[in-house]
Amino acid sequence: MKFCPECEVKLKKSSSGLQCSKCGYTEGQKIKQTKKVLDDQEPNKEFNVFEGNEGEESLPTIKIECEKCGNDEAVWWMLQTRSADEPTTQFYRCSKCKYTWRNYA
Repeated sequence: MKFCPECEVKLKKSSSGLQCSKCGYTEGQKIKQTKKVLDDQEPNKEFNVFEGNEGEESLPTIKIECEKCGNDEAVWWMLQTRSADEPTTQFYRCSKCKYTWRNYA
């Protein structure tokens, strides 16, 4: 199993070799190094951890009933949303209706 050196997503087989589904990196291509100049004048933007269907194919699935549509499959991920001595928050997203909910385990 190999991972993308750019964004650390698992590489998948494609007609051109192993390819990253997130950034398009293909194994064996020359890596271009770029620098991004951050503008301090840029307004504060909202931080999105998981937007749309981005990266969903690499998340694990679980058999759990959706609170909205009743579907029995969802993808899940965990984030540390509170202090370090508190348990992590589990997030679920229905594979059918894309409704997202959380569990403060």
